[in-house]
Amino acid sequence: MLLFFALVPTVVVTLAWAGATAQALSRFSARSAWERIAASGEQALRAVTTAPLSPDQRTALARHEAELRESAELARRFDFVAGRSMRLVLVAALVVVVLIAVGASRVAGHLSRQLSRPVDELVGWTGLIRAGRALPDEGERRGAPEFEVLRTGMRTMALELESGRRRALEAERAEAFRESARRFAHELKNPLTPIRFAVDRLRRTAPDELRDTVDVLAEEAARLEAMARSFAQFGRLPDGPPADIDMAELVTRVAQSVVPEWITLELACDDALPLVTGHHEPLVRAVSNVLLNAVDACGASGTITVRVRQDAAQVQVTVQDTGCGIPAGQLARVFDPYVTTKPGGTGLGLAIARQTVEAHRGTISAGSVEGRGTTMTITLPITAAGGA
Repeated sequence: MLLFFALVPTVVVTLAWAGATAQALSRFSARSAWERIAASGEQALRAVTTAPLSPDQRTALARHEAELRESAELARRFDFVAGRSMRLVLVAALVVVVLIAVGASRVAGHLSRQLSRPVDELVGWTGLIRAGRALPDEGERRGAPEFEVLRTGMRTMALELESGRRRALEAERAEAFRESARRFAHELKNPLTPIRFAVDRLRRTAPDELRDTVDVLAEEAARLEAMARSFAQFGRLPDGPPADIDMAELVTRVAQSVVPEWITLELACDDALPLVTGHHEPLVRAVSNVLLNAVDACGASGTITVRVRQDAAQVQVTVQDTGCGIPAGQLARVFDPYVTTKPGGTGLGLAIARQTVEAHRGTISAGSVEGRGTTMTITLPITAAGGA
């Protein structure tokens, strides 16, 4: 299209210019008129030469005759040059058209590289983003710098959309898990109450030879009751009015009550930590579950290091153990519900901890080296008053 709009006007203008030039040259050319003047002048001169003239008159007549012949010769030369110059004009016009065509093609190619192709590329990217597919890797950067700004913006938008999709999917998945846990806890609690009453009655009235059987029933009923409590805790989010919580005091009390005597506890809390807004009991359960996992990892001996400190506008709780560690293939799933490596475990301890921390707008992460230990890090935002 650029070539069309560039060449068509150029050809039209060139033809019009060539025609106008030819018309002008033909009008300015006076060869025939000068030939007629020269012929009539020669006849007049022949007639005058027979008349008696003075020497001055004959000199003037000779000078006029020379001027007349020179003018006629100049007219013939001008006509000759005008005829040849039209060819030069046409050749020059053709050269101009070719130059304009070449220039227009170069400009068209440049604009295609700078505008059309990047626009087509970005249009293709919109389709990929709509389909949820990954954008191509950065390759040759074509187009003006503004297109690179657009590419960067679209890559950022694609990453944010993908992150939003993942968060929405995780939220739906977590809600499905919570709903399943609520229903399971409800269905499990209903028969547990009569079972517990029946076991207590059997404990009072059963003969001695059935004592072991009754103890097994009591132990399994207690285990089912603990499992029901775990599912009930996972099935609901923290509720009720939040309060200001001293995380140093909370972590200290939980660590001293959870970590047994045969495991070395190293506790370090920064002084004058700001308060955290949250729900006390859910945070106690979250910290307890993390510490219980560290205790199970250490086994019969080991060291658990707990540190509470301020990190910018957050309070950070770090629990590090010297236990067996977590295999690299399982580390990414340690916070998923129902994922456990402990016999008889429900796989809800760390899931409840993550649910509680995220409900407080915080984060929880895990790092581990198999055979050397695991580090759990909880970060919680500081309250406005505490931060001030």
